[in-house]
Amino acid sequence: MGSRGQVLKLFKSLHRTRQEVFKNDTKALEAARQKINEEFRNNRDETSEEKINELLKIASDVEVILRTSVIQAVHTDSDKIVLIPRKDLLQDNTPYLDKPTKKQES
Repeated sequence: MGSRGQVLKLFKSLHRTRQEVFKNDTKALEAARQKINEEFRNNRDETSEEKINELLKIASDVEVILRTSVIQAVHTDSDKIVLIPRKDLLQDNTPYLDKPTKKQES
């Protein structure tokens, strides 16, 4: 796939990720849409293959960070926030123990 195809694929991927990550948050959806479009628009005349590859790497990293690190939170009261994790953020985790047990030596 040529760099133009890679750019378009990444552009679409960022927008799909944006829609999933900021679902039901119109302000965040619009802000992310504007930022993605602005960054791609500002670099559309770039001809250096090295610079294009660097920009593609940055955009790809941003997509991964959005998908794996951003979590929505909703204020439910003046002093309470409810987190809304997406299924792809939930991972198997070791339960927390106040008093860890010592490992048995064999």
